[in-house]
Amino acid sequence: MIIGITAAFAALLALALGLALGLFKEIFYVEEDPLKGRLREVLPGANCGGCGFPGCDGYAAAVAGGEDITRCTAGGKAVADALAAIMGAAAVEVIPMVSVRCCLGGKDIAVPRGIYTGLPSCRGAKLTGGSKLCAYGCVGFGDCVKVCKFGALTLGEDLLPHVDRAKCTGCKVCVAECPQGILRVIPRDKQLTITLCSNRNPVRAAIRKTCRVGCIKCGICVKNCPEQCIVLDNGIPAIDYARCTNCGTCESKCPTHVIEVVGGEAHPST
Repeated sequence: MIIGITAAFAALLALALGLALGLFKEIFYVEEDPLKGRLREVLPGANCGGCGFPGCDGYAAAVAGGEDITRCTAGGKAVADALAAIMGAAAVEVIPMVSVRCCLGGKDIAVPRGIYTGLPSCRGAKLTGGSKLCAYGCVGFGDCVKVCKFGALTLGEDLLPHVDRAKCTGCKVCVAECPQGILRVIPRDKQLTITLCSNRNPVRAAIRKTCRVGCIKCGICVKNCPEQCIVLDNGIPAIDYARCTNCGTCESKCPTHVIEVVGGEAHPST
């Protein structure tokens, strides 16, 4: 008897809740902007967040509201052109980007701080002093690899992230995730002279004790640059790309080989 009454009450309650939810939906229903729907259809659906908005739905709504149509790095120029056509805007130039790691201090190159037993993440290790004596290099737990939505990053045996240029969209999600700031994006099809070291320690002896290939702030690149377009900025060779010709002089003169001409067809990756 009690079981029957309970079952009947549960059925009536479920029916009442269902009717209430249906009524609530009818009263508060907000019709979706058809423009947003059309914009959403041409987006790739990666929901990587590289555009700076919460997924493709968020970006579609932003574009419908007048946001820049070139922010979908996963879709590149094809998506930008499609968005432009829907919005009635002129075609725009989109520069394809690719991620580059500015650290060469792998597990056999950078000196370990000791046996790390904490949280296996770059941010967690950084909070406790890091896994290596170099306070500026790659921590090596692959936080960047975990957040890449395109499978463009893999953690190598050297415990450094390696970029698959064919898969990388230059979305900058890995750049934002890296607590050390060793990842950056550069134009995919353009050659650039890059300093592949992020060690800002001004003491040469300290650098040699922490990493075999760290930039030792010798200034040879500065002295030998025929265009005089390199300066030491916070201990790191900074290159004025408006004047740099990618002649390779600094690359050949660097005693620790942390300066390379990367990008383009001749130097596809680092």
